[in-house]
Amino acid sequence: MNGEKTRISPDAILWDFDGTLANSAAKNIAITKLILARVAPHLTGDNLPRALASEAEYHVANHAAENWRDLYREFFGLSEDEIENAAPLWEPYQLSDRTGVPLFKGVAETIRRFSHYPMGICSANATRNIRQVLQENGIDSAFRSVIGYEGLPHHHQKPAPDGGLKCLGEIFGNTHDRTIVYVGDHIADVLFTRNLGKRLGPTSTVISVVLTHSGAQPQRWRAQPDLVIDDPVAMVDLIHARDCAS
Repeated sequence: MNGEKTRISPDAILWDFDGTLANSAAKNIAITKLILARVAPHLTGDNLPRALASEAEYHVANHAAENWRDLYREFFGLSEDEIENAAPLWEPYQLSDRTGVPLFKGVAETIRRFSHYPMGICSANATRNIRQVLQENGIDSAFRSVIGYEGLPHHHQKPAPDGGLKCLGEIFGNTHDRTIVYVGDHIADVLFTRNLGKRLGPTSTVISVVLTHSGAQPQRWRAQPDLVIDDPVAMVDLIHARDCAS
């Protein structure tokens, strides 16, 4: 995209959840501590990984990792066997943990502004958790599809495009000839967008937008988004008129 003025008119806007719409760092830390106590007790107490010491440390580690396995291996210190044992615990621990998950500032306002667009969520969080947070904030009706962790096999999670295809299928019934905006906060979201574009084919366009309000530093990533914003309200200008590359 260069400096040519254009107008983005998407057929749908898809969103990531954690770190994009909602600040789930405190909940993810609490869940991870429980998982470590179960599968890697040597990483608890005085040996607790630095990345779990605070929300700020967690955000730094999360944005530096390419995926959750990388996060668990490189920043939490789990072995491959411990990671495999941890995988099936994430969903039930998510559902049982009661740590609050607030929306980021400006998110609810932005979602309401875009309520006339078909919207969906593609996330590694549990669908029930996502829907509960949306309902608590009065924006659940804005989303026609929510695809969470349990909606896909483990090996079809982001950055694989399967969640996006399923989400678009629920919204439109087909995935042909669409212009899609996907908003995330992680390199996995950029890779997901690229993979979704490949699967949709040349007649569709998938635009990657990265929101940096949870600490993302996309300039350090090996894959770059199409657009970067630091405030969800900036999405209003992005969608309606902005300088886009072509």
